[in-house]
Amino acid sequence: MRIVSIKIVWFCFFFNSLSGTSQTVQDTLVMNFKEYLGYVKKYHPVAKQANLVLNNAEANLLKSRGGFDPKLEVDYSQKEFKETEYYDILNATFKIPTWFGIELKGKFEQNEGVYLNPERTVPDDGLYSAGISVPVAQGLLINDRMATLKKAKAFEGQSQADRDLLINDILFEASLAYFNWLKAYQERMLFSDFVDNAFQRFQGVKRSAEAGDKAIIDTVEAKIAYQNRNLSLVQADLDLTKARLELSNYLWLGNNIPVELRASVIPDVALENYIDQALQINGRLLSDFDQENHPKLRSLGFKIEGLEIDKRLKANKLLPYIGLEYNFLTETPDVTDSFNTANYKAGLTFNFPLFLRKERGDLRLAKNKLQDVEYERLSTALQLKNKVLAVYAEVESLQDQNDLITNIVQDYVALLNAETRKFSFGESSVFLINSREKSLIDARLKNIQVQIKWLEAKAKLFKTLAINPTDL
Repeated sequence: MRIVSIKIVWFCFFFNSLSGTSQTVQDTLVMNFKEYLGYVKKYHPVAKQANLVLNNAEANLLKSRGGFDPKLEVDYSQKEFKETEYYDILNATFKIPTWFGIELKGKFEQNEGVYLNPERTVPDDGLYSAGISVPVAQGLLINDRMATLKKAKAFEGQSQADRDLLINDILFEASLAYFNWLKAYQERMLFSDFVDNAFQRFQGVKRSAEAGDKAIIDTVEAKIAYQNRNLSLVQADLDLTKARLELSNYLWLGNNIPVELRASVIPDVALENYIDQALQINGRLLSDFDQENHPKLRSLGFKIEGLEIDKRLKANKLLPYIGLEYNFLTETPDVTDSFNTANYKAGLTFNFPLFLRKERGDLRLAKNKLQDVEYERLSTALQLKNKVLAVYAEVESLQDQNDLITNIVQDYVALLNAETRKFSFGESSVFLINSREKSLIDARLKNIQVQIKWLEAKAKLFKTLAINPTDL
């Protein structure tokens, strides 16, 4: 048996499939668990979907930054009727939004016409202006643009944590599929060994009965045992096929190409020797668990941050809107040569709802949403803490159970060997050997079951701690 990389496994699969030959791989191929997880993380569609969550957050952040982009506006209108130019109006404005709601403006106007509105009258070469608009109450410390950008940054952090959780979930599910495949393979190999033993025993008893050394009824009992082992082997073959197909759900290549494992590919039976290293849970003590850095709590923390921003914005809406605007006017674009404070355009805007029912309702809803998520975070933190404690206890308990059942299996092996030796001396019977063998099979099956439960507990620890392996 030799271990090869999963790339060679898939290459052999595709080569044989595309060539249409019936060639089989002579050497057994072992699919390493860690490498398997690496391909799941890189190529599985759900893992790619998880990355889209972060991509969407980055796009949303880029979109929110657009609220602070400078803008150029041009408004041009003209009217001519019966060879008379009623008006020809050109307004070009350049605006620069800033963080605290302050907006810088530069403007150029050039208007003419017989029926031009007198207030639009400007010098023949046009009129330049440069000014600023400032909200002095509502919209100064926080406004829609500022809140949108801050919430987008919080959403990006939340999306990063959510992506880690999604990838962690798919790796956990893929791990369970691998463990189930390993369990089915070990059970199949177990029954295969005992089928061979039962067949050899049946042949030996049959020869002894034909020679008159054994009773004919012993051959019937040996044959029944052989048939029962064969029946278990057929079922184990079916279980292995189903487990292999289930595992194939997590195997993909680039360009979204699904892969189906060949029967010649087997799991790594030495997985328990490096499971901690593969899942990166080695050396992670319960005392070192940093609950506040858990992706689930980080996600809720960023969500709370976004809701707090929204609450501040809603509270700011209770203030009256007072907007001040000042524009310096000049006939030439060179401000240093033509600065005259006597030429200006200024304005004041005031807006304040008398009852503020809409604003007070929005603020109350914002506070309720914030409090709801804060309660959720408290509950999640306690559940997470208790779940981590439970999983650590489960891992330790299953480790002890694994050691115990391993010793029990060794004792059953010793009993079966002793009974087989007595049978060779004619001091035992086929019934007793079958009984000892059945007890050993049950113990071996229990051993496999406990081992798989222990591996699953390791995967639960990986999932509960929300580890996102970086070197897969």
